[in-house]
Amino acid sequence: MSRKDSLKKIKSGVLSRGLALAKVSVSAGAKAATHAVGNLFADEASKPERLKALLVSQMETLSQELGQLKGSMMKVGQLISMYGEHFLPPEANALLKSLQAQSPPLEWKAIEKVIRKQITPELLEDLEIDPVPVASASLGQVHRALRKSTGQWLAMKIQYPGVDQAIEGDLKALKSILQISKLIPKGPNYDEVFHEIKSMLYQEVDYEREFKTTVEFREKLSGDSFYIIPEPIAEFSTGRILTTTFEEGVAVDSAEVLGLPQERRDAIGAAALMLYMRELFEFAAVQTDPHFGNYRVRIGKDGQPDRLVLLDFGAVRKLSKSFLSAYLEMVKAAHAQDPDRLIEAGIRLGYLNEDDGESLQRVFAELCLLITEPFCPPPTPGAPAHFFDSNGGYHWELSDLPQRVAKKGGQLALEARLRNPPREIVFLDRKLGGIFIFLSVLRVRFNARDLAKPFVQG
Repeated sequence: MSRKDSLKKIKSGVLSRGLALAKVSVSAGAKAATHAVGNLFADEASKPERLKALLVSQMETLSQELGQLKGSMMKVGQLISMYGEHFLPPEANALLKSLQAQSPPLEWKAIEKVIRKQITPELLEDLEIDPVPVASASLGQVHRALRKSTGQWLAMKIQYPGVDQAIEGDLKALKSILQISKLIPKGPNYDEVFHEIKSMLYQEVDYEREFKTTVEFREKLSGDSFYIIPEPIAEFSTGRILTTTFEEGVAVDSAEVLGLPQERRDAIGAAALMLYMRELFEFAAVQTDPHFGNYRVRIGKDGQPDRLVLLDFGAVRKLSKSFLSAYLEMVKAAHAQDPDRLIEAGIRLGYLNEDDGESLQRVFAELCLLITEPFCPPPTPGAPAHFFDSNGGYHWELSDLPQRVAKKGGQLALEARLRNPPREIVFLDRKLGGIFIFLSVLRVRFNARDLAKPFVQG
């Protein structure tokens, strides 16, 4: 990673972050006021497009500033993009989604200060740390280090200074800006959204929790040789630094992986999908951040199988038995292509209400059936036959399913008057969408119905 694009420091102080956000707030308020005045003279037919243009303009300004603030503010933008599918125009929400790529690293001098505060000089003597990060994100960045006494390579995930202390203020400020910008309406539904985001943020900056969660996943998958999970190293880990073994691998979308034979790419894709199902129905704990940076592929040599390297367990969501029971019933109903059973499961899950109209219930059932398309080969109604081969293998790279799901999801949001879905589903949808992209990029073709059968029969 190049150093020239690195940030000298993060605006972590209350005053500096406050001034940056005040600038955005003033700009947002001025745009909203201009829009309101313009609407006085606009015809009714043009108002929806005017509102859409305002939202896109507001989000462009906001996303540019969030990309510089980093920390919880940038992460909030990424998390809100998950909910944005329900209340933002696609063009505006795309700007929030792009924040993941707008993450320049913090320069070494600032990171080195964090390391020296967290790890004793005696322990640091045993480390040779590469000042150029191998990865950077909104809450921290990763540096490679050599443990001189053993010759072992380590990965050090270092939290940016002050990000944990800025969460409360950042959330409050961003919520205000989004309301001033007219990007979200006021109301209890959105208070709940922000409460959920706050919980996830505090979880992601809790490196001691992530240490334990990483150990747990290593234990759960210890009997499966297909997955590699780094081993946490206790003596070099603190509340602000998580150190693990450095596990070699190449990017999922690298030329090396994409150049593998079809059957090897299929095996990698099937392993990723199987892992999600095991997380959901066996572990009741799902790593909900499907960003490609959280996966690597260790390409097998001399006849050895390719293996999936799993990174970053800060966003693991543990699921209650009551939620899983209702969710599994919904999945089984969708797999069985039973709309009436689906609607009953949706009510039990809290996605639907008993008094919801027939139209809303029908759209909900249609959306669920659409999402399960790869698991239900034709003659499933509406599933284009050319996405399947003669063995029921689904061709992920050919499918336009994400676009059709987004369109149907927008219809559901309109029918439900922008009702928030159960909070667990937002994160599960995020993971499932990420898995779909994973499989599409790998251009995999396999029978997902057979793979799902052990989990959804009955």
